[in-house]
Amino acid sequence: MAKASPPPHVPTRRILSLSASAFVVLAAEPLFLLVDTAVVGHLGDVPLAGLGAAGAVMTLLAVVGTALEYGTTGRAARFFGAGRRAAAVGEGVQASWLALLIGLAAVAVGQLVAGPVVRVIVGSDGPVAQAAESWLRIAILGLPGILLVLAGNGWMRGVQDTRTPVVIVTIANVLSAAASPLLVYTAGWGLEGSAVANVLAQWTGALLCLRAIRREQVPLRPDRSVMGRQLVISRDLVIRALAFQASYLTAAGAAGRMGAAELAAHQIGMQLWNLIALLLDSFAIAAQALIGAALGGNDEATARSTAWRVTRLGLVAGLVFGGLLAAGWYLVPRIFTNDPDVWQQAHLLWPFLVAMAPIGGVLFALDGVLFGSGDHTFLRTITLIGAFGGYVPIAVLSLVFGWGIAGVWAGLATFIVIRFIGMALRVRSGRWLVLGETR
Repeated sequence: MAKASPPPHVPTRRILSLSASAFVVLAAEPLFLLVDTAVVGHLGDVPLAGLGAAGAVMTLLAVVGTALEYGTTGRAARFFGAGRRAAAVGEGVQASWLALLIGLAAVAVGQLVAGPVVRVIVGSDGPVAQAAESWLRIAILGLPGILLVLAGNGWMRGVQDTRTPVVIVTIANVLSAAASPLLVYTAGWGLEGSAVANVLAQWTGALLCLRAIRREQVPLRPDRSVMGRQLVISRDLVIRALAFQASYLTAAGAAGRMGAAELAAHQIGMQLWNLIALLLDSFAIAAQALIGAALGGNDEATARSTAWRVTRLGLVAGLVFGGLLAAGWYLVPRIFTNDPDVWQQAHLLWPFLVAMAPIGGVLFALDGVLFGSGDHTFLRTITLIGAFGGYVPIAVLSLVFGWGIAGVWAGLATFIVIRFIGMALRVRSGRWLVLGETR
């Protein structure tokens, strides 16, 4: 009897190559933000708290760009897997047009709401709110650049281009990381210098992404029909992203009302968690590109095997990050601030940060599997359940009943666990396995 042939699979080397490229791209922005946080943190707790509040608003305004990025990756990957590279890049062209149009509109809206929104987050019209508004009004000018970079990352991941995104993000963020301390301290611009450095990085990256798309020699004209389809696909992702931001804003608002030390510690913790989450998300990016291409090429067996192999790699990475965080519980908070009150609050949230890392390693890999398959409706639903059934109510109750910053982070941990359970069951069910160029 002939032996059964082994199931097809993507080589581990290919998974690691895509993950390494995504790792560099994903790490660059949060690493710059960590540098920025450290630079601003030594100005005092008020500027640091202001940066935290304003940064939360910037993330909210960029929510559509994130939806465009992930929606573009899935569609581009399916076309690429079907052997239609020009169509895959064309998705990037139309996503870039949408990014520019939405970004310019968001700048106008952001300037109008900057003051009221930061005061809602901070809960007062004091020094922290004034610092946040000052930073936000400058930083928001870089929003179209942020969206263009996200759209560029989307199509380049879809066609499995591992080099260009690394080059772009390295140039942009090295330039900006050097500019931040120079503008904050040497030029004497203080917190506003940090905002200018952000804008410099975002527009540098955007121009380099536009240059990359021109090299592909595809039509650059806007296509309303393609943009319309992208907006429809992005609907669930926008709702999902808004659930994330509602959760983060609620948590930041609760921390802000607890005091400047709590909000500053929350800012440090969230920057570290965002860094870890995005680094772990490198396996999700690999899953998006590889699974989208496999499904576009009608290869169910490769899609299925890749899903579980990427998940195992994510678990290993999560355990490593959790160990590093546990080892650095005393030293790391002191890198960002000299304030003992902030250190104390950071130590309260630290156990949650450590525990979430290995769970997040699996969670983000599963996230990438479902993004790559285009299972956006389920991703939206499980995120809404986790956000409004866990994170938001626990954060609010922490403020009402005096649970402090530890209660806010217990809410975040609950959010992570709910999503982990839901997505593990979904991937195991196989209902995400839909073959063809489009879902």
